[in-house]
Amino acid sequence: MSAAVITTTAPAKAQSHEGRIGFRANLRHIGALARRNMLQIKEDPESMFDAVLMPIIFTLLFVFVFGGAISGKGHQQDYVNYVIPGLMAMMGMNISMAVGTGVNQDFSTGVMDRFRTMPIARSSVLIAKIIVEIGRMLVATTILLVMGFILGLSISTSVFHLLAAVALSMVFGASLMWIFILLGLTMKTAQAVQGVAMLVLMPLQFGSSIFAPTTTMPGWLQSFTDVNPLSNLADSARNLMNGGPVAHSVLVTLAWSVGITLVTAPLAVRKFRNKT
Repeated sequence: MSAAVITTTAPAKAQSHEGRIGFRANLRHIGALARRNMLQIKEDPESMFDAVLMPIIFTLLFVFVFGGAISGKGHQQDYVNYVIPGLMAMMGMNISMAVGTGVNQDFSTGVMDRFRTMPIARSSVLIAKIIVEIGRMLVATTILLVMGFILGLSISTSVFHLLAAVALSMVFGASLMWIFILLGLTMKTAQAVQGVAMLVLMPLQFGSSIFAPTTTMPGWLQSFTDVNPLSNLADSARNLMNGGPVAHSVLVTLAWSVGITLVTAPLAVRKFRNKT
C-alpha cells in the first residue's frame, strides 16, 4: 500500500513544483540554451550571411544609388552621415525577422517539443534566442559602421553618443523580436512568417525617415512617419551621432520598446506554452 501511495503521489508533487524555477536557475537555463544556439551558428556559419552581407550591400546600394540624387552629385558623404544611422534601425528590424522563422523551424523539427518537456521556464527558451539574435544584430551594426567609416562617415559628437545610438538600436530590435517570435508561433510555415513579416517591414521601412527626409512627402504620409517608431529610432541615432535634440525621439523610442515588449512577450510565452 505504501508503495502505491508513493507511486501515485510522486508525479503530483513533481507537477506542483513545475514552473517554480528560481532566478539563478533560470539564468543558468538561459545561458545553456544561448550556448546551444551559438553552437548551431558555429556548425552552420552560413546562417550568419545575412548579418555579414546585408549591411555591406545596403550601404553600397543606398549611398551610390540614392546618395547623389538626394544630397546632390559629389555630395555622397553628406548622405552617408544621414543614411547610416537610419540603416542601424533597419538592421535591427531585418535581423529580428530571423527569430520568427527560426522559432517556427524549431517547432517543425520537434526541438521545441523536447524543450517543453524539460523542467525549465518556458520564457528561457525564447529569451535565449533573443540574446543570440542581439549578438547577430551587434555584428551587423558593427559591419555597417565600418562600411560607413570607409565611405566617409563622421561622428560630430563623441564615442559615447555613438555607443548610445547602437544601444538604443539593440533595445528596440530586441522588442521587435517578440513580435516576430509571436508571428513564428502563430503561422504554420517559415515561408508564411517571412511573407507576413515583409508586408509589415516594407511600409514601416520606406514610410519613415530612414532613407530620405520626410519634408517632401505628402501630408498624409508625413503624419504616418511622425508616429512610425522606425522614424523616431532613425532620428534618435542620427542626432546622437551628428548632433541635435535627442530627448523627445529617444523617449518615444524607449516608450515604443517597452510597450511592444509588455504586450507581445507575455503573449509569445503563452503561445509557446500552449502550441501543439
